[in-house]
Amino acid sequence: MKHVLLCLAMLLPPAAFAHHGWSEYDAGRTLTLDGTIVESAYDNPHTVVRLKTADKTWVAVLAPPFRMEARGLKSEAIKPGLKARVVGYPNRTRPDEMRAERIVIDGKTVELR
Repeated sequence: MKHVLLCLAMLLPPAAFAHHGWSEYDAGRTLTLDGTIVESAYDNPHTVVRLKTADKTWVAVLAPPFRMEARGLKSEAIKPGLKARVVGYPNRTRPDEMRAERIVIDGKTVELR
């Protein structure tokens, strides 16, 4: 039975195994945003925060919850009302979205990747 499943899996295109790529984000442009968390979702596949900065509100895509937990950033650490600095890369087509590489809350820096 294992051999049959392995053979079937080998017939699938490689993209079927891919989680997703980060090519939609411009890794050549680093953003550093300071603001207040107005909303957060500590869910799979990625944690997300909406960060209100001086000029607009951004959607910051963070790491999956298991990685956040492993790095010491629990869900209550990103609750609405907290000040945060998020460093990452802008989305190429969505002008209000970024992929976060690190987040700083209460002086604690957490590397997300």
